[in-house]
Amino acid sequence: MSTASTATVPGVTTRDHEDDGWPRLVEAVRASGQYDTLTKAEQVTRTVLAALGAHVIGDERVDLARALPEEAARLIASQIPATHRLTAARFVDEVASRTPGATPATARWDVSSVLGALPPLIGDDLVTRILTQLPPGYALLFGRADLSPAA
Repeated sequence: MSTASTATVPGVTTRDHEDDGWPRLVEAVRASGQYDTLTKAEQVTRTVLAALGAHVIGDERVDLARALPEEAARLIASQIPATHRLTAARFVDEVASRTPGATPATARWDVSSVLGALPPLIGDDLVTRILTQLPPGYALLFGRADLSPAA
């Protein structure tokens, strides 16, 4: 039996069902990041998506939550939007601060492993829209060449 529940992003309704894609997302992150266990891949996925949820706003935030599996959508939707945008390097530092034992290098690996797994799920158009609202430097984290002009 399927029931509907509403996430905390206005306009986003998630669907409860047995296989909402979360296991496939975690497996994609595990493969991308070459993590030894699904547990580690799930922890990394949760940490990075929670951090991302604070920095994507507006229609892109709603569309991102709609495009992701329910568990991932909840992670995005449950974050309070940040009042200022972090550079890509500061975003990686934020993820490192949320991950016990992380270094800047391991946090960058984690961020790239998660964000690089998103485009097949959410589509290139939405990735482009998200990158447009974030400061330069995030494209590389999503596995794209950063073609923005140097500031």
